[in-house]
Amino acid sequence: MNIFEGQEGNMPFVEVVGADRFDIGRTFDCGQCFRFEKIVCSKHECEYSGVAFGRAVSFASDGDTLRIYNSTREDFERIWRPFLSLDVDYSEIDGDILLHSRGTVMENACAYGQGIRILRQDAFEALISFIISQNNNIPRIKKIIEAICLTCGNKIDIPEEMRPHLSEVSSLCSFPDAHALEQLGEQGLYELKTGFRAKYIYDAVTKISSGELSLVDIGALDSTQECIEALCRVKGVGPKVASCIALFGMARYDAFPIDVWIKRVAEKYFSECEDFSGEMFGKYAGIAQQYLFYYERYLGGE
Repeated sequence: MNIFEGQEGNMPFVEVVGADRFDIGRTFDCGQCFRFEKIVCSKHECEYSGVAFGRAVSFASDGDTLRIYNSTREDFERIWRPFLSLDVDYSEIDGDILLHSRGTVMENACAYGQGIRILRQDAFEALISFIISQNNNIPRIKKIIEAICLTCGNKIDIPEEMRPHLSEVSSLCSFPDAHALEQLGEQGLYELKTGFRAKYIYDAVTKISSGELSLVDIGALDSTQECIEALCRVKGVGPKVASCIALFGMARYDAFPIDVWIKRVAEKYFSECEDFSGEMFGKYAGIAQQYLFYYERYLGGE
């Protein structure tokens, strides 16, 4: 990849040429991240904007060229390269997945989902977001998260030139920390339309604020199974939600969330397997899961 810096008025941007196996649309449309929206009237082939790590940013692509608006070269190296997993060799990952699971379905899913990358999101944001995701749909999840950010996140200042690259739904507020959410109390969280999840969010933030739960320590555990078990200490967090947090918030690529889509995949394509699990797909099972989910979601009916 070749990296170039540019400026539009007061707004810096970075251009990445040769972003191999990276597709913005597929990456932000596979249910792993809830604070980015497609810019419908973009001048680029594809553009998504949102907030991550307290920054308002836009990712736009034309062919294999990626432009990151409101980002310096330093921001790219420190935040966006790891966030987008542009430091990971996905050709090697795809090869490893197919080595463990040969067959037409996995080959088709890998080909159709090529360009999806697992985002390295903030672990706390992933924890709260996937608690909210329980028995919920994506539009509603996004509304609840934006309401939480607007209520107790910090307002983000942007240069005027960034405005054409913003979605209409962004609160332009950072994701709040555990202390800010704890201050809302269970009732305050409930009033933000979190429903039965309010008590789970409150349990998570009080455990983190008190030091009873450390996401840094959990992320450093030796095995992903230990990581998942530790996350399940939060009230209302089961293996599926914990696996999502481990995969999307802690880069545990072998975590294998089994939701309704993956259950459908198992019944439809792997019915001969007595024990369908992530072990079938090797150390990158979570990435295989994303390929299978995306394939079934868009081509399953064909």
